Amino acid sequence: MQWRKPTRSSPPSGATPLRKLLNHAHPLYRLAGVLNWASFDAKFGKLYAEGVGRPALATRLVVGLHYLKYLYNVSDEVVVGSWVENPYWQYFCGAEYFEHEVPCDPTSLVKWRQRVGAEGVEKLLRESLAAAQREQVLTAHELKSVNVDTTVQEKAIAFPTDARLYHKARGALVRVARELDFKLRQSFARLGKRALIRQGRYGAARQFKRARRETRKLRTYLGRVLRNVERRRQPLSERHARVLTLARRLFAQQRTDHGKVYSVHAPEVECLAKGKVHKHYEFGCKVRIVTTSRQGWIVGIDAVHGNPYEGATLKPALAQVKKLTGVRPQEAFVDKGFRGQRYHPQAVAVYISGRGNLAPRLGKLLKRRAAIEPVIGHTKHDHRMERNYLLGRAGDRINALLSGCAWNLKKLWRYFVEHPLQPCLT
Repeated sequence: MQWRKPTRSSPPSGATPLRKLLNHAHPLYRLAGVLNWASFDAKFGKLYAEGVGRPALATRLVVGLHYLKYLYNVSDEVVVGSWVENPYWQYFCGAEYFEHEVPCDPTSLVKWRQRVGAEGVEKLLRESLAAAQREQVLTAHELKSVNVDTTVQEKAIAFPTDARLYHKARGALVRVARELDFKLRQSFARLGKRALIRQGRYGAARQFKRARRETRKLRTYLGRVLRNVERRRQPLSERHARVLTLARRLFAQQRTDHGKVYSVHAPEVECLAKGKVHKHYEFGCKVRIVTTSRQGWIVGIDAVHGNPYEGATLKPALAQVKKLTGVRPQEAFVDKGFRGQRYHPQAVAVYISGRGNLAPRLGKLLKRRAAIEPVIGHTKHDHRMERNYLLGRAGDRINALLSGCAWNLKKLWRYFVEHPLQPCLT
């Protein structure tokens, strides 16, 4: 069954179908024809109930908007607003005639992502690969040799400093007290703001002793509000208890602790040191990525938390390739971060960069391992993986998966440009 937004009973008077107005050789027009849109209705239809609440949006519309969002590197608001201006976008999302109104509110995309989750979004990546396989651009032989690497997906947070974190946590506790109609002895709103401003000014002036004094004040203010809220005897809701636990962790953590809190609104953020000269620390999560050795298709991508050793991500990365494409890779080419025989799958030959005494074919493929680096760079700068704005750990996975979808669609786009439709002879 297919659930759709109510449409017109009849087309507008004098309207011409979009398929007669558009250039059939345009890559986006051809992309709309190679994707199996009906499969999304079968996969996501069970998440909706007929006759309950407002009629759901068309599945093709929501999926198409997400493809376009990451393909063109725009936000939810921009992709919905630009949909009205672009007939190719409308045709890609399933419209038969040109529409003059926005198809939905941008928050509908947020709610849809929350409903389908990361497992549902992974089906969008599977379809982008299935379309390439149907077009015989991605073959089973191509999938047998892959490159594997990890990168960092940064979260949309400010650089964490103790002063700012204490100030944010105290403000969150004050909001919790107001929601519970609980009167605090003192909120420290005015004093906390003044201490934060002074701490920044002292730090800019390199008066670090005075800056540390203001930081201690902010921590004291947080501790007083925290103890005041903890004295409340009534039980707290799950959300309020989570804020209280987060503030308690932040108040107690020390410089040398592990698993520290780096953001109040995104406590899942981790600190990762990748050895970069221009950026010593990055705050977000690791992303494992698998590409084909010869053409660079993304056949596996996902976010992983806990900052695991790179070698430990190899087995689940190759298992995802088998899940998405139906083909198990036979050769994996990795860098020296994946050393360790106990992390290597038994049925897959793993070749680490720098290894010598290889056959000419394997030597060339091992040199091709570096081709995964520009793929990572393009997914970051062109397809929204450089800075993740989605909420929570599920948002980390969804953002990485959709970035992989956009890269594969862009590969199909280039294939259509390089292989234009042949003119019909009459």
